[in-house]
Amino acid sequence: MATHPFRVRSPWLLAVLLAALAVAVQALLVPLFAAPAANLAPRDLPIAVAGPPPAAAELAGRLTAARPGAFEVTTLPDAAAADRALRDREVYAAFVAGPDGIALHTAPAASPTVAALLTEAAAQLSAGRPVSVVQVVPAAPDDPRGAGFAAGFLPLALTSMLAGALLTFLVAGRGARLLGLLGYAVLAGLAGAAVLHGWLGVLTGDPMREAGAIALFALAAAGLVAGLGALLGGPGIGLGALLVFLVGNPLSAVSAAPELLPQPWGLIGQFLPVGAGGTLLRSAAYFDGAGASRSLAVLAGYALLGLLLVASGRFRTGGGAAPAADPGRPAEITV
Repeated sequence: MATHPFRVRSPWLLAVLLAALAVAVQALLVPLFAAPAANLAPRDLPIAVAGPPPAAAELAGRLTAARPGAFEVTTLPDAAAADRALRDREVYAAFVAGPDGIALHTAPAASPTVAALLTEAAAQLSAGRPVSVVQVVPAAPDDPRGAGFAAGFLPLALTSMLAGALLTFLVAGRGARLLGLLGYAVLAGLAGAAVLHGWLGVLTGDPMREAGAIALFALAAAGLVAGLGALLGGPGIGLGALLVFLVGNPLSAVSAAPELLPQPWGLIGQFLPVGAGGTLLRSAAYFDGAGASRSLAVLAGYALLGLLLVASGRFRTGGGAAPAADPGRPAEITV
């Protein structure tokens, strides 16, 4: 019998090789997870400056000079226009120039981290004078710092990845896998909204819109893993896990904002399932769906791709093709 060319005969050598492989993977994963978090800073962060043209222009110039490249500034005529931009998710905050000085209008629901960062910036711009802070789109009262949203979204990604892998390894038949994916997405959406909205109070929007956002994310993530598994078998499952979690999670900016990550990684994260899913759920939960068009398109694309791969994949069960018959033994007949 021929020996597999990559088989390691010595258990001692195999143990050393596996240890070295684990350390190599660790050396890659640690900076992948830690570097984005350690380098949070505004990079072309969309904000608005509102007020009379001379005052607004002067304030915009001060912001640009104080932090070159940090802000993408839009000038608006008044506070009402700034608040509309905040509710439409066009900007993260607005500096409003008035007769009493600078007021800061924020949307902590979009990112509590950004709201806190810009509150500090407003205090610096006001030269020590008190700054009025108006929360136009506040975070959930039970989750003012957004930690519950970020922590609650992670299990959605993990279970979706697991569902896709289990359907690939344990379920035979394309039709059954498709039904499993669709059923999982619907149940995940309903259960996720029930827990995050009804139980924990992390979400504050329309529960059915939130359930729809979670269901689409679940279908996109699980479908991608199952689809790549149907196409490539075991390696496809690994590739799906890489895109959904190992790379997608640290670049998702679910706990911060994509504009705070080093670029282009923040933007790339929004084109992966977890980043797009977090953005879509924020829009559904706090902004009545505003600002969700790109994330909606990204997730719909992944979901459709996953379903098509499952429907056409050549691997039927167990992560691999059906085993070939051994010509040296008679075929077994099952009655």
